[in-house]
Amino acid sequence: MAQIPGEVDNMEGLPASNNNNLATRWESPDRGWEREQPAASTAAASLFECSRIKALADEREAVQKKTFTKWVNSHLARVGCHIGDLYVDLRDGFVLTRLLEVLSGEQLPRPTRGRMRIHSLENVDKALQFLKEQRVHLENVGSHDIVDGNHRLTLGLVWTIILRFQIQVIKIETEDNRETRSAKDALLLWCQMKTAGYPEVNIQNFTTSWRDGLAFNALIHRHRPDLVDFSKLTKSNANYNLQRAFRTAEQHLGLARLLDPEDVNMEAPDEKSIITYVVSFYHYFSKMKALAVEGKRIGKVLDQVLEVGKIIERYEELAAELLAWIHRTVGLISNQKFANSLSGVQQQLQAFTAYCTLEKPVKFQEKGNLEVLLFSIQSKLRACNRRLFVPREGCGIWDIDKAWGELEKAEHEREAALRAELIRQEKLELLAQRFDHKVAMRESWLNENQRLVSQDNFGYELPAVEAAMKKHEAIEADIAAYEERVQGVAELAQALAAEGYYDIRRVAAQRDSVLRQWALLTGLVGARRTRLEQNLALQKVFQEMVYMVDWMEEMQAQLLSPECGQHLVEADDLLQKHGLLEGDIVAQSERVEALNAAALRFSQLQGYQPCDPQVICNRVNHVHGCLAELQEQAARRRAELEASRSLWALLQELEEAESWARDKERLLEAAGGGGAAGAAGAAGTAGGAHDLSSTARLLAQHKILQGELGGRRALLQQALRCGEELVAAGGAVGPGAETVQLVGLAERAASARRRWQRLEEAAARRERRLQEARALHQFGADLDGLLDWLRDAYRLAAAGDFGHDEASSRRLARQHRALTGEVEAHRGPVSGLRRQLATLGGASGAGPLVVALQVRVVEAEQLFAEVTEVAALRRQWLRDALAVYRMFGEVHACELWIGEKEQWLLSMRVPDSLDDVEVVQHRFESLDQEMNSLMGRVLDVNHTVQELVEGGHPSSDEVRSCQDHLNSRWNRIVELVEQRKEEMSAVLLVENHVLEVAEVRAQVREKRRAVESAPRAGGALQWRLSGLEAALQALEPRQAALLEEAALLAARFPAQAARLHQGAEELGAEWGALASAAQACGEAVAAAGRLQRFLHDLDAFLDWLVRAQEAAGGSEGPLPNSLEEADALLARHAALKEEVDQREEDYARIVAASEALLAADGAELGPGLALDEWLPHLELGWHKLLGLWEARREALVQAHIYQLFLRDLRQALVVLRNQEMALSGAELPGTVESVEEALKQHRDFLTTMELNQQKMQVAVQAAEGLLRQGNIYGEQAQEAVTRLLENLLGNSQNSPDPAARGQAQVRSSFPDGTVSPARLVVKYFV
Repeated sequence: MAQIPGEVDNMEGLPASNNNNLATRWESPDRGWEREQPAASTAAASLFECSRIKALADEREAVQKKTFTKWVNSHLARVGCHIGDLYVDLRDGFVLTRLLEVLSGEQLPRPTRGRMRIHSLENVDKALQFLKEQRVHLENVGSHDIVDGNHRLTLGLVWTIILRFQIQVIKIETEDNRETRSAKDALLLWCQMKTAGYPEVNIQNFTTSWRDGLAFNALIHRHRPDLVDFSKLTKSNANYNLQRAFRTAEQHLGLARLLDPEDVNMEAPDEKSIITYVVSFYHYFSKMKALAVEGKRIGKVLDQVLEVGKIIERYEELAAELLAWIHRTVGLISNQKFANSLSGVQQQLQAFTAYCTLEKPVKFQEKGNLEVLLFSIQSKLRACNRRLFVPREGCGIWDIDKAWGELEKAEHEREAALRAELIRQEKLELLAQRFDHKVAMRESWLNENQRLVSQDNFGYELPAVEAAMKKHEAIEADIAAYEERVQGVAELAQALAAEGYYDIRRVAAQRDSVLRQWALLTGLVGARRTRLEQNLALQKVFQEMVYMVDWMEEMQAQLLSPECGQHLVEADDLLQKHGLLEGDIVAQSERVEALNAAALRFSQLQGYQPCDPQVICNRVNHVHGCLAELQEQAARRRAELEASRSLWALLQELEEAESWARDKERLLEAAGGGGAAGAAGAAGTAGGAHDLSSTARLLAQHKILQGELGGRRALLQQALRCGEELVAAGGAVGPGAETVQLVGLAERAASARRRWQRLEEAAARRERRLQEARALHQFGADLDGLLDWLRDAYRLAAAGDFGHDEASSRRLARQHRALTGEVEAHRGPVSGLRRQLATLGGASGAGPLVVALQVRVVEAEQLFAEVTEVAALRRQWLRDALAVYRMFGEVHACELWIGEKEQWLLSMRVPDSLDDVEVVQHRFESLDQEMNSLMGRVLDVNHTVQELVEGGHPSSDEVRSCQDHLNSRWNRIVELVEQRKEEMSAVLLVENHVLEVAEVRAQVREKRRAVESAPRAGGALQWRLSGLEAALQALEPRQAALLEEAALLAARFPAQAARLHQGAEELGAEWGALASAAQACGEAVAAAGRLQRFLHDLDAFLDWLVRAQEAAGGSEGPLPNSLEEADALLARHAALKEEVDQREEDYARIVAASEALLAADGAELGPGLALDEWLPHLELGWHKLLGLWEARREALVQAHIYQLFLRDLRQALVVLRNQEMALSGAELPGTVESVEEALKQHRDFLTTMELNQQKMQVAVQAAEGLLRQGNIYGEQAQEAVTRLLENLLGNSQNSPDPAARGQAQVRSSFPDGTVSPARLVVKYFV
């Protein structure tokens, strides 16, 4: 055991051999620890494996050195430096300082001049200190390590610098806008995204996925497809692919050739080297400057992940090895296989002692180291504010402690088992000696008893057989008592076997010999007892047969009696006695059968037979014959007795039925008589039914009576059928000469039927009265229950308890809702009480019970109304209490949240870095969401308080105070949040402004260079100028806003004023340069633009001119047919004039522009048509348009005047038609009054005619004007006026006739014939 290695480093090389040796030693303790021959071969294999691992490590280190050297030279080339040996040239610290200055863009402290070691240490320490200031974590790297040229740490330092300044800035966002968790993953994801879709390119890591060179070519082809023809590359030609990619990247992309094809096309390429080279591709192709801020965070995460990841991997590796050793050792120790000898057990104990003193302490020390390592991991994670490391399942310290406890438990159990085995071996010898002594004694006793039980001398009588049985039982008792001693021998042998005694075969043979002799003895005793039991059983069966024959002779004498009974009781008594005799016979017959069967079994035995079988058969036949004769005689006796009993039973049943019916009829008449007055209104008192219980009791009794009637009815009908059968038979029943005559049986049966019918009628009347009484009493009981429930509901509804908190108030509200639901459920039954009582009382009259029920119904209705009213009041009170308690709970929750957030805001320090500000901003975004949610809750509280105060709640003052306190705290937290937001926005404003100014300046510079480098061709220059104008329009507001913002920020933050003014000045200078370039480009474009605009304007004007000429149309256009149409055409024509006037400026401008162009270079409008030839046609078309418009206007004006004339003419014609109708339809008056009225109307008519003559004159004058002006409608107007005058003249001539006719009628109306002028004047002119 002492030869097993205990150190962790040595155990890594020899795990299999040590485990096998350990298992062999534990499983073969008898052979000791002698097998050490395989150790030499195992050690050789381990040595080869170690050398192979070292060779691979050296190869990887060489690749890293070459790659890192080229990478360092690629950056030092900017400052004119170069290194040859990475390990040597970094020792003095000069090159390291220059490299950090190039990468960071910052000025490091000046290196110390000198070549001594102390100077080199100081310079390297400055560089390392700068890295620490840049938040670069250096694990176990000191200045002396670099100065001493430590290869591993020098490479680690360079890799750390690469991670910090090259890889850390990488950040890739996935499709769901979530950042990757490390820079390495981000770079891998970027490679996967860029190479997606390329055949045979599947980047899963930074080692084997790049060996064939297709990935490098795919990256180049993705961004520069003109450099690589990816379709011609094959996966099999890896060296060519790599050489082509590296050469292309160096020659065309300017990327330093950090790798060679043989560095990548190998079995296990170096991951760090490939990452370093791929990062150069990323930085070359990536133009996204907005990712720089997030890149720092990724670099930080990558540093921490890589550092902690290594420690975690080391921890998990050591924990897995320790747990494997523990489980393996527990499995070996738990193997409880011991040697079956004292010397073997002693050797196993010595081996266990060596394990406890040599191997276990080393592993215990490893366990302590693991705990220290886990503590270091958690400390680093806690320092970085990261989630603590949780070892994977089964590798935690608690798992190791648990496994270690199991190991110690197994050790304790093995030590105890070894010591117990020593004691057990010593006891086995003493136990074997005791076994030999007892075996000799038991064998002599068994031989003697076997000879004794081999003899048979039983006898042939029952007493002799019984005496032999007693003697045999004594022998059995003696043997049974000796069984325990025989079992003692077997137990000793079993104990020796259980303990694994080495000579167990001899012990087992002796034990089996004793047990065989004991089994033989017990078999002989059992056989002798079986023979004795057979003899004894047979003799007992013979004795029982004798007893049975004697009993059957006695029974035959009793069955020969001639008595059959003189009445029913006597007949029943005889039948009962005969039944007992038959029962005895049946029981004894079974016993006889059992005896016969038992006796016959003895005759069928095989082998030993206690008696002659023929003797047994004779005795069985004799007993069976006696039993059959007895059974036949009993059957004859039963037939005689049953015939006699049937007649006597029928007569008695008829008599009992008639008597029972008579008694029940008297009883029903007595019960109905007690309620004789019930039919008139006291049904509830019928037959003693004073209440519901008495009525129910009477109904139950009546139902019992009905049941008895049903049962008696069936019995009576059966008895009557039997009587009819007996009468129909008409014979006699009885043995011998005794005869019973069937006299009067039919009359008795008829009398019984009549009596039974009267009884059923009385029972039906009684049942009807009881049902009516029960209905009224049941209604009263239900009404009493309803009143009790209403009183209880009133008590609950009027309770003054409204709860002491929200839960209790809610519980009381639920209870009250349930009570209200029950009250509403009882509304229907309460409203139906009157109808129900009217239905029940109508059947039994208006007795006192009905009146009392009516009073209680009124009481129930009043009480239900009170309960409903009180329940409504209590529901409102409970709602108010619940609202108050809910408001208090909500206020408490809001104030608790406000207190927490207020404490956080007061203790918060405003960060000064952009990263920290963004983190705090994210927290404020979540805080805004929470505050929006809380504001809704505060508004709900205010709304609840307003409702309570307006409702006049008794706790209004307390509620209002609580509301004011909550609102004040809410206002304070809102002000505090706004204050903190303002402080953070101040930091963000300056940084964002600087970044935005730099971005706009770069965009302006890029636009200026694009304009300056644009070709001077007309079309291309115009296209570039249009794009520049759009860009300027987009950038100008932004540039102005940035300048204004810079001024505001400089005023707000004087410390940053110089920086802000510098950025604004640089932006202004770039903008001025861009404006100058744009102006020069615009002047070049203006000349070509003017000609293009002129041609475009000329084309548009000509199109309009053609359309305007068509719209003018001259006098050939359509003329209006109505005044409205004339007005519309005139308005449209006037609009056309306005458009022509507006286009006059365009015409003048086109003419002026054409003259300028003709004067400049004589440009042509189109092929074959010169501009000077086109202008006269343009002028001719313009004047033609003006002439057409004037002609069209004149025609429309004349048509409009004519339409006005027609309107006046139509009005005059309407007046004339009205006059004609008035003159033609005038009736002559018949009285003086009617004449006077007619004269008055006629004067009004004449006045109207005089007024309308003015309209006629207007129409006539308009027609004369049209004719005089030469209007095209003049003649038509003159003809219309002529017809109008003719109609007017006819109306004027017809107007006196009605007056004359009126005067004649007046004269005829005066009977005296005296018509004086005065009277006419009065009748006609007044």
